Amino acid sequence: MASSVHNNRLSPQRSFACCRACNMWCWRAFKWLPVLLVVSIITWSYYAYVIQLCIFTIESTVQQCIYLIVYHMLLVMFCWSYWQTIFAEIKQIPEKYKLPEEEVEKLLSAESEDAQRTILDNFAKDLPIVTRTMSGSVRYCNRCVLVKPDRAHHCSICSRCVLKMDHHCPWVNNCVCFHNYKFFMLFLGYALFYCLFIMSTCLPYFIKFWKGDFGTSASAGRYHIVFAFFVALMFATTLGSLFGYHCYLVAHNRTTLEAFRAPTFRGGADKNGFSIGVFNNFKEVFGNSPSVWMLPVFTSAGDGCEFPVRREHQLQTFTTQDAHGYESMGTTRSSEDGAHETERWRLCPRRARTAPQIV
Repeated sequence: MASSVHNNRLSPQRSFACCRACNMWCWRAFKWLPVLLVVSIITWSYYAYVIQLCIFTIESTVQQCIYLIVYHMLLVMFCWSYWQTIFAEIKQIPEKYKLPEEEVEKLLSAESEDAQRTILDNFAKDLPIVTRTMSGSVRYCNRCVLVKPDRAHHCSICSRCVLKMDHHCPWVNNCVCFHNYKFFMLFLGYALFYCLFIMSTCLPYFIKFWKGDFGTSASAGRYHIVFAFFVALMFATTLGSLFGYHCYLVAHNRTTLEAFRAPTFRGGADKNGFSIGVFNNFKEVFGNSPSVWMLPVFTSAGDGCEFPVRREHQLQTFTTQDAHGYESMGTTRSSEDGAHETERWRLCPRRARTAPQIV
């Protein structure tokens, strides 16, 4: 009798756990639908362009070879960049930004907001952060229980803080951030050229179709070619505006979030606070080696936690004894971080460390 009562008590809990697990997996599957839609369109475009246009419609062998070579080059770079954007490893915030349990207990037991700000200021005095909240306090995430590095934000969809977060993109089912922003830019660029190439090469056949001179030999696939032209035109228009906007952001060293709300420094908000010149801004995303600028391999400068700032904010840059300080605008050096090397931007010589003041 007791065992049956015990089982009856446990069954609702098990049912609730099963429902939560089912909802979680359904939500994860649902988030992949935009990616599957993009993959489906790419697969269909391959059939429409390679099979229907190049093989069944174009009669010139030379024209077929040129179209196929250029098309496959763009397709490979487009898919490679897209893959990297989706599956790039988004690393966790370093442990030094996370509050220990004793600091969390102090924060929770603080009697006022001023006391909480003092606790956070004392903890963050040795961290290399220069940005603040609008009230002048240290940026803190109570869900991840950590002090936010400069330009880091909490993503409600990923349920974690992300370094140099730009936005969460449903079309890649991932956050666009420090670790994959170069891949995202290349994905937009190659996708745009992919669509422009399909649109320009299908245009003559679209005109023939419009005039009724398409011919009967390709009548079975002519609708695929015409539809490919319209789809490429539609996506080229959207991608052109999006790619142009992100080129503007790269040139001014801003993220999408920073474009809507300027980062706040101890001296106030400054939308150009991280801008160090157009070329240096470009190299911060794409790296110093021109030979790999157009390849979807990670070459971005820095570690995603520290960034160069404008001269008026340099006095606010704090460095720790084991961190690499900044030396000069737009220069980099290599340093060993664990098992691999990364490049860290440097702005000014090491200065005497002082505790940040609340303004």
